This record gives sequence, structure tokens and C-alpha cells, in this order.
Amino acid sequence: MRLVVQNDKSLGYGAPPVGRRRRTARRARVHGVMAVLVVAAIAAGCAQPGGSAAGAPPWAGGVSGTTGVPGPGGGSEAAGSPPSRQPLEASSPAATANSQAKKFQSAQEARTARIAAARRWRLDSVPLTPPPPPAKKPEITTRDGFEVDGHEELGLPPVFTTVPTRHRVVFLTIDDGAEKDPTFLRMMDDLQVPYTAFLSNYLIKEDYGYFRRMQRSGVVLNNHTLHHPYLPALSYRRQQHEICGMQEVIEERYGKRPLLFRPPFGNYNRNSLRAAKSCGIEYVPLWNEEVFVDHWDYREWDRKIRPGDIVLSHFRGREDWKGTMPDMIRRFLNKVTAEGYAVARLEDYL
Repeated sequence: MRLVVQNDKSLGYGAPPVGRRRRTARRARVHGVMAVLVVAAIAAGCAQPGGSAAGAPPWAGGVSGTTGVPGPGGGSEAAGSPPSRQPLEASSPAATANSQAKKFQSAQEARTARIAAARRWRLDSVPLTPPPPPAKKPEITTRDGFEVDGHEELGLPPVFTTVPTRHRVVFLTIDDGAEKDPTFLRMMDDLQVPYTAFLSNYLIKEDYGYFRRMQRSGVVLNNHTLHHPYLPALSYRRQQHEICGMQEVIEERYGKRPLLFRPPFGNYNRNSLRAAKSCGIEYVPLWNEEVFVDHWDYREWDRKIRPGDIVLSHFRGREDWKGTMPDMIRRFLNKVTAEGYAVARLEDYL
């Protein structure tokens, strides 16, 4: 049976850094599977709360580009309106639309608020506005080299690192749920930046309400297993327990069973995808870049962002990073905006 293992930096993706592991180990003593996380976990960086800064740079309203050639992968966050497919909606589309309508009575008012928010959070420029969600969803297929034996014949969920699109958009995804920074929620709501969360129960169970607030702002909460194990080391039944069990937790706590699943560390085998399919998973998005508080990592050799790239980060704070989640978001937005990319909502393209 073929095993798909991510490249060097991916081997340890998602494992809580040392400080976080100590605390979560006490909260989840029964999770012996954490022993496998020693495979070179990469700590993700985060950002400091933003505030108004004197001598702020000139501010210009943003419009997203509409050209570009999709690459083999890459990352960024997801933005846009609620998707047309009902199962992929994060929250009531009407509720989301109405809340935005109450905030902004005109396009000019919305633009003014966006400029003010960018200044408050000390961004270099105003984030670009993504194009409307595509009326015809792109065909999502498994990236070459990421297949497992019998992938197509078994109808297993596609594994991909980028979404086919000519628009200059990226999709931001954030994993695990270790850090629960209220400033991060305020920042993302203030800037109206979309993103997708992949959660592990052993990290979120201490505060389910934090992610409920996130969901109310339009964020889709997806599956990252119950205990974040290295899946290929487990039997089919144990993998199914990890994935289906998390489906049940999210449905019970947040009202919907996810359609998206990300394997811990990005590592999986055929049993992982078989188990995911049996639990109702339709897509397995990985990533093409990862953003930290102080740097970016890239899957592609040329270290470039491409249209449709999926970007990974983690819920991390000062105990694990050299900064906060808002610091990470600031680094992320400054780079993608400078390169002419808007942040779109991943679920709008699926």
C-alpha cells in the first residue's frame, strides 16, 4: 500500500510546539499517539495585536486582479460570499450577508471602513478585494504524486495543494486550535478576511465556544482528527475512529459535518482516504506554502505564490512563536497584497 509523505518541512506540520505539548499532554494524557509527533514538528508564528500607528503609509482601496495562471500548488486564505453549495456553507448565508449590510450601507462606506481597519492593524496597504465566487466551480483533482493505489477506482477524495483558477486569489487555512486569541478574532472580523479552520478535538475541547464565535463570523470548521496522530502508523479502524470521531464532535458542537479533512502533518495512505470517505469527507486540501510570524515556507522550488494556492498556518501564540496570531496575519496579508493577491474563501471554489 502506497504511503504519501509530505516533503521535509511537512513531516512535522501541525504538532504543537514544546510549550504547547506540555500543557496539552496534561489535558490529554490518554493520547499516546502524541508520541509520534516527534517527527520534526514545525512551530508556526503569530502576530501582535494591531493598533493605530503614527506615520502610516498611504492607503489605497484594493481591487483584486483577475488574471494569472494556476500553478501546481500554493497557499493563501479563503474569502468571498457564502458558497452556492449548501453543505459547504459555514453559517447562514443570510445572516452573514445581513451583518455585513448593517455594517456598510454603501460600497464607499465599506471601502472607508476597510482602509481604517488596515491602518488600525498596521498593515502596509489595504487587503485586495476578491472577485465574486465562480459560478461554475473548478474541477478539483488529486495533484500528481499525491495519489494512492486505486485512488480513482475507489472514488477517494482528491488531495490537492492549489485550486485551479486564473484569478489572483489565495486561500488561508489554519490548523489544530491550540491558541485561542480573542484579538485574532477581532482582527479578522475587522478586516473581513476569510479563512478556513481544521480542528483537532484534544486542543479545542477546553474552549468550544471560541470556535463557535469563529463559526458565527462565517468561518468553516473542518476535520483535523480527534488527537492529531500520524495516521499511516494506525490501522484502518483506528484511522476511521480518529476521522469519523471528529466528524461527530463538529456536528454535535457546531451543527454540521465537515466535507473537508486535512491529515495531521499532511501524511496519509490509502486507508486514510478510505476512512475519510466513509465518514463523509469529499475533499482533502493540503497546502503549497506555510506562513509563520517571521517567515514563509514553500513547497515549490521557485518559492513563489501562484493563483489558487492554499496557505497553511497554525493557531499559535507567544508561548510557541516569536509573536502573536495577528503578527502572523500581518505578515501574510502584507506579502499577498504586495504581490497582487486577494484572499478568497476556499469553500466558494469547491
